Amino acid sequence: MKIEVLGTGCTKCKQLEKDVYNALAELDIAADVAKVQDIKKIMSYKVMSTPALVIDGKVKVSGRLPRKEELHGLLKDSQK
Repeated sequence: MKIEVLGTGCTKCKQLEKDVYNALAELDIAADVAKVQDIKKIMSYKVMSTPALVIDGKVKVSGRLPRKEELHGLLKDSQK
């Protein structure tokens, strides 16, 4: 699984990255996690507001922090 956290370095973007790592550890899921700060790369996903969460090339959340339960669900569903 490839996870990208899109954001320019704002507080919420950093929090999303931290939340992703915590959720992966709690669920014992292995994934490649990358922080994407390049505006052109972020725009290539057609994301207009950050933070955004991309799993395996698909935007799952944009413009907000997902709740812990939602994040766990997204990671579990993408693992299948």
